[in-house]
Formats: sequence, structure tokens, C-alpha cells
Amino acid sequence: MIKKSIRAYNTICYNELITRGYKVYVGKTYRGEVDFIAQRGQEKIYAQAAYYLADEAVVEREFGVYRAIEDNYPKYVVSMDKVTLGRDGIIHKYLIDFLLER
Repeated sequence: MIKKSIRAYNTICYNELITRGYKVYVGKTYRGEVDFIAQRGQEKIYAQAAYYLADEAVVEREFGVYRAIEDNYPKYVVSMDKVTLGRDGIIHKYLIDFLLER
């Protein structure tokens, strides 16, 4: 059941980026996989989708993947956690807030 929830959560994030007019790709770094690289014209953003940032291992996995990316495009971690957990210039967004911004 949890795997299905995680897949559904990723699909929600993906569909939102597509709705906003981005072309969406998956990226790989030596530290792991970037869930979404979204491009619209010259604009680019990176987004990691995590259902919950339940423990330090999950936080490290989701935020740590960005250490290998040295450009200055916005980097997001989107989750169901209402507490803001941004760090090192990486923006944490509560899913509902992410869906409501335009």
C-alpha cells in the first residue's frame, strides 16, 4: 500500500509540473536520482518528491542528491510535511502549497 501511495504522490507532482507547462525529465547524479528536472523555455527547476521526510536517512537521501548539482537553478523537495525543512539553499515545500502556487 505504501508503494502505491508513493507512486501516486510522484504522479501528482509530475502532473502538476506538466500542467504548468514544463517539459519534465528524470536526472541521474553520482549521489542518486533527481526525480524531476523541469524546463520551460530558459527556466529550469529541480524537484524531489518524498511522501514524508520520516527520518534523517530520508532527509539525507532527498536533499543530498542536490550536492552533485552545482548550478543555481531552484531546487525543491516536496512532501506532506507541514514543517519547513529547507537547508543549504534547497527549498522544502508542503505538497498543498506547491499545488496552489502559480
